[in-house]
Amino acid sequence: MRQFKRKFRKLTAELLDMPHDVVYDLPRLTMIGDRQLYIENHRGVLHFSSEKLRLALSKGELEVSGRELVIRTIWTEEVFIEGVIANVQLFP
Repeated sequence: MRQFKRKFRKLTAELLDMPHDVVYDLPRLTMIGDRQLYIENHRGVLHFSSEKLRLALSKGELEVSGRELVIRTIWTEEVFIEGVIANVQLFP
């Protein structure tokens, strides 16, 4: 059944020309240099400090590490951070 759902989602995305992040509920990251990061489709902040941000995702977690990190904007499913971003890691 799981494989059927996966194939159905893939076919739907191709037929309707929909982005995969929407169909599969994946995070979308937009990074500008090493100073700004915009993350969509998160499920909440698990940890935040000036050196680390950890977000819950629908399937796993996302960790951003660096220096002088600041959350500039946060909404239900979107977060915008600034600072010196050194590493972005996805944990399934």
